[in-house]
Amino acid sequence: MRLNASSKWIGRKWRPRLATVVVAILVMVMALPLVGLFFFRLYENQLIRQTEAELIAQGAAIAAFYARDVRDAAIPLEKLGAPMPQLDENASQGGDAGGDIDPGYRPIEPRLDLASDTVLPTRPAATPAVADPAFAAIGARLSGALDATQKTTLAGFRLLDPRGVVIAGRGEVGQSLGGVEEVQQALGGRYASELRLRIPDQPTPPLYSVSRGTKVRVFVALPVDVAGRVAGVVYVSRTPNNIVKHLYGERGKVSLAAIAILGGTLLIGLVFLRTISRPIHALIERTQHIAAGDRGAIRPLDHHGTYEMAELSAAFLDMAEKLQARSDAIQTFATHVSHELKSPLTAIQGAAELLRDSGAAMDDGERRRFSDNIVNDAGRLNLLVRRLLELAKAENLAPSGEATSVGAGLALLPADNRVAVRVEAGGDVALRISPENAAIVFANLVDNSARHGATLVSVTAESARGKATVLVGDDGAGISPSNRTRVFEPFFTTRRESGGTGMGLGIVLALLKAHDGTIRLVDSERGTRFEIILPAA
Repeated sequence: MRLNASSKWIGRKWRPRLATVVVAILVMVMALPLVGLFFFRLYENQLIRQTEAELIAQGAAIAAFYARDVRDAAIPLEKLGAPMPQLDENASQGGDAGGDIDPGYRPIEPRLDLASDTVLPTRPAATPAVADPAFAAIGARLSGALDATQKTTLAGFRLLDPRGVVIAGRGEVGQSLGGVEEVQQALGGRYASELRLRIPDQPTPPLYSVSRGTKVRVFVALPVDVAGRVAGVVYVSRTPNNIVKHLYGERGKVSLAAIAILGGTLLIGLVFLRTISRPIHALIERTQHIAAGDRGAIRPLDHHGTYEMAELSAAFLDMAEKLQARSDAIQTFATHVSHELKSPLTAIQGAAELLRDSGAAMDDGERRRFSDNIVNDAGRLNLLVRRLLELAKAENLAPSGEATSVGAGLALLPADNRVAVRVEAGGDVALRISPENAAIVFANLVDNSARHGATLVSVTAESARGKATVLVGDDGAGISPSNRTRVFEPFFTTRRESGGTGMGLGIVLALLKAHDGTIRLVDSERGTRFEIILPAA
């Protein structure tokens, strides 16, 4: 039943549940760190920068020892390579050093970037060449230190002479690497670094090893400066650590971060559940109870969660109360209408049946009396229907924005010999209501006074702070204390035998409400007095 009722308004199109949307959002929140790590390669790029910085430091240390041996060997300047380029005082070979640098320093900053640098093919093979004996002797003395360093750092070291010939390092000694791009830049006195594809010489292991988990290798070429000329190149390479291996090494911190992310996500979900989801479901359940006729369900929720949800709940309950009150009013009104219409209809039916069945046996006086009863009751029915239409029109009337004065509204009243109307004060007070509607209000009040024996109706009006107050009093019999609370009820009247319908004050109240006005019965020494408050024009 619930599905059929709801599908009538929202259709049968599939829509996700609120809980499904929330879970999907929370999963995306938890996945963001992993997306950044594995898809955008942020952490992998940081590992490459770290590897480059380590190779620069190791290469600089080896270059210092090599430069010392070259100076100690007193190798002539003509055997050295190209002149070292001059650098600005605040510039570094690898990028911005981030501040003023002493002219005697040549800082090198890591500059490789996976996002912008092209990964080159594997390093070209060395070509046959002959090394200068003086440089070869220096390389032979440093070979042992390079081998020992490589066993600890896992980096590949090649020490090249000024022509690019390998003079120290595992393999390729006596061969030239001068055709390699980064080596060519270093031979010209410029620091160079590149990312190259790494092709393993063994099958890929089932698990990541210490330094075999990535497919790129970092190559760094540092020129060796002796007397302002290139005395050689330290060519260093190493495969950077892979993400899985590095994260495994930091598994304690990673676990704490994962727990924090999971806990934060669960906390967000709990807050959302308590502040949004649960109040929404409670409001839906409350709606179903109200629709089923449970009057006790029209009460505030136990838990609202947020200010907006409290406002929504209050607005909904206010609407439900008004609809319930409207329903009660319609039910009461229907009961009154049926009662008011039933009496004259019953009388008409009875008189008509008597005329039909016994009319021939009646004399003229009896027939006229029954005929008059039919005419009078039909007239009362006609009056009731007309009053009902007037009340319905008044209750559904929209303000026209027109304005009139008290005197102009009273001037439209039809002549009534039963009672005189006199304006005591404030005849020029302007009211935000049309002249016709103002006349209807005054006409019903004057008629009500006339039916209660009044001969004079006095009207007093004043305006203050945007509100107009109109007092309408008479010198009639007044209203008994027991009836004062019922005077605005539809069909309530104490003059039913004289044709009263009990709907005049109801029409007045409906008209004034439609124009943001009010009316109430106030105390009076004599007769009846009503106070009307309307927006002033």
